[in-house]
Amino acid sequence: MTRADLIALTPDVLAALSNRGLVKRATREVDAGERPTLSEDTDGAVRAAYPDGVTVTLPPGGGGLAAGCCSCPAPGVCRHLLAVVLTYQRTHAATTPSHAAAPDQPAAPDRQAVPGHDAAPGRDVAPGRDVAPGRDDAGAGGEPWRWSPGDVTDDELAAAIGAPALAAAQRRRRRGYTAVVHRPDAADPVPRVELPTGTVRFLVPRQIGYARGDAADDGGEAIALAVWACRTADREQPDRSEAQVRVGGAATATDHPALDTAVALAADVLLTGAAHLGSGVAARLAAARRDLDAAGLRWPLLALDDLAGQLEAYAARGARYRPDTFADLLAELPARRRAVVNAGATPPERLLGTHEPAETPLRRVRLTGLGARVRCSGGEVGVDVVLAHPAAVSVLVLHRAYPVTDDGPPTGHELAARRVTGTTLGALATGDVVSESAVRSAAHRLRFAAGRLARTTVTPGGGDWSGLPPGLLARDPDALAAELAGRPPRLLRPRTAAESVRVLALREVRAIGYAAGEQRLHATVTGADGGTATITATHHAAAPGALDALAAALDGTHGPPRYVSGTVRRGADGLVVEPLAVVADAVVVPDLAAGVGDGRLAGAVDARPDPVAAALATASALLAQAAHTGLRHLPAGFPDRLRATAAGLAGVGLDRCGAALSGLAGTLGADPGEPAVRAWVDAWIRLSVTAESR
Repeated sequence: MTRADLIALTPDVLAALSNRGLVKRATREVDAGERPTLSEDTDGAVRAAYPDGVTVTLPPGGGGLAAGCCSCPAPGVCRHLLAVVLTYQRTHAATTPSHAAAPDQPAAPDRQAVPGHDAAPGRDVAPGRDVAPGRDDAGAGGEPWRWSPGDVTDDELAAAIGAPALAAAQRRRRRGYTAVVHRPDAADPVPRVELPTGTVRFLVPRQIGYARGDAADDGGEAIALAVWACRTADREQPDRSEAQVRVGGAATATDHPALDTAVALAADVLLTGAAHLGSGVAARLAAARRDLDAAGLRWPLLALDDLAGQLEAYAARGARYRPDTFADLLAELPARRRAVVNAGATPPERLLGTHEPAETPLRRVRLTGLGARVRCSGGEVGVDVVLAHPAAVSVLVLHRAYPVTDDGPPTGHELAARRVTGTTLGALATGDVVSESAVRSAAHRLRFAAGRLARTTVTPGGGDWSGLPPGLLARDPDALAAELAGRPPRLLRPRTAAESVRVLALREVRAIGYAAGEQRLHATVTGADGGTATITATHHAAAPGALDALAAALDGTHGPPRYVSGTVRRGADGLVVEPLAVVADAVVVPDLAAGVGDGRLAGAVDARPDPVAAALATASALLAQAAHTGLRHLPAGFPDRLRATAAGLAGVGLDRCGAALSGLAGTLGADPGEPAVRAWVDAWIRLSVTAESR
């Protein structure tokens, strides 16, 4: 019998199960003829013998490569196991079905995913699983990626992860949990499930033994939870490429006393204002944070943490305090509460971050440096090193802060040489990282745990970002802009750092210009598959050489630019990218570049006015001023200013935004209370969602 599971193991999958260096070494040895002698038992077990006496056994069943045994002393999946797989694939190449993808070949790029399709007639449903109507057998039509992990039975789960892990997962299911199921397609053929504790990927179709979670020491429990999430998605949302589901547990409660307390506290702060708060609010904040933590409401807790930080910064007259950020936090807490009570399409657990662990230790993880951001604020210079986590299709941020000395703030170029976890910030920002000590916070902040056995290695990265998954790598700016438009409002999304960081593959740079008055560099680029995007960067004192380095990278000084990473958003004219790094023949991180900003930037930017953006900015600034001052302490003429601003919004076609400001003006008086708070929150949410939707 032919072991289809071994045939299906691509180099990327083998690297995910071990590491890329071992795969390359095993491939070189097999190419050089250093192959073991293979034999196969009647039950499908593959045995191998090496001339030096090393023996390998790959038993059949659902255990995957982890169930393989090698007589060498190396732990885990060693090069001998990998060489056996590669040798087996080459030995059986002639018998591989013609429609299956060869190990070194991705699925055909011209095939499109069709999440919902008809079930095969006469199919029997195995015990212990649900089968959604509207889906056929995995791999039908010569498309091996077309399958669902929900088809795995509980018996198969028990064989793969063991009865104790399955029992633990069943206990978790009885309490209930939420998940996001990402179905496979031709571009990204690996199904994955986002759980509160991590991400599970199903690397080989129909082979549960090759499923892999990114959290360390979960004992296989996450794999079962992911399978059950896929079953629920197949039953409830069979036609969606991305499905948010709730699995098990009792009906979701909308009563959250800890959240109600936090919302009431935010209302009192809004009525009083940052400018008039006394010291007594600190104790209330601490109590509310303890209650949210005990209730497991992670996103409101993080919002309240940020609110406390803003108030502390204002009390200390620190530069970290920003009225717009302060106002946004005051609106976020009631916005999340409203979304829970109104029972929309998003499960409440996703809105509140229920049961999100504060930190999750990761198993051996491979990260790719995507650049860094340097900013000076509040007497310190902060550096955010941004790293892609391809296995989880996510982005992690390593933050470091350094005090401003009497000699002035350190520049990004100086900070690039600062050491962290045995390497430098500059090396992390552009390198390939392999770590056995990475810990991810709920907000996707990254730290490296200290320990005698923990190891983190960094190798120089050449900017080969072509292997990043489609969820991180975009080739068409217009398609990416459409994807961003489909996200929930920012006030309701998970509070994860760098959630909007993407890599854009470039075809050409059409134009580069500089707006001297705004100290802003502006470039128009096209994506590899078409579409247009705008790259924009503004001068910051902490990174004086950034604009010169960015201009040089984009105009071809280091060779044709191939990729740009950065924070993406929708603008009035399409996708806007605030760059972190540019890949040409070298990887350029503008914020870490040398220079003092004395380069001559040619070209001019067409400063075309945007009356809609200006009206929204004016209205938001006015609401932020109201929050800073406090609704109870506003001057007598403030309602008239609101009405005048409302007229300006209506003049550019934003009638509902104008009506929200007029409604707030009508609630203000000698002693505004709950109606004024509700009207202010309504107006801020309206302006925020409108600005994000443009």
